[in-house]
Amino acid sequence: MALLITNNDKAKKFCMDCRKEVEVIYLADGTYLDVLLRTRDYVHRGYRLLTHPLCGSVKPNQTPYRSVLLEKQSAREENFRSVELIENSIDAARKFMRNRGTPRWNERTREDFKTVDLSFLTVYEQRNYV
Repeated sequence: MALLITNNDKAKKFCMDCRKEVEVIYLADGTYLDVLLRTRDYVHRGYRLLTHPLCGSVKPNQTPYRSVLLEKQSAREENFRSVELIENSIDAARKFMRNRGTPRWNERTREDFKTVDLSFLTVYEQRNYV
């Protein structure tokens, strides 16, 4: 079963409506970095990344929304690639945010960022991952 960690209500709704079973962890007041940190917790518990934590061309300090899709692995599988990806993604996000924080976008722009974040999940849905 897939696991979605998100702070995007559009992504939450999309996965709740999916034809496949997806567990959703919705961080309603969470930041981009909060999503990455929670994702790291699950990667260290044996989950494997299905989507890249920094997918897309929108920098971590430009958008307030992030959704990451994972799946539980069997206990014996190695998880080094997912651990490396999430740790490097957290470092990169912190660097961008330290250099320049996320702007206080108006509601219309925030909705656009939600849609961009959601678009990455729809690609996986089309490939039957979700």
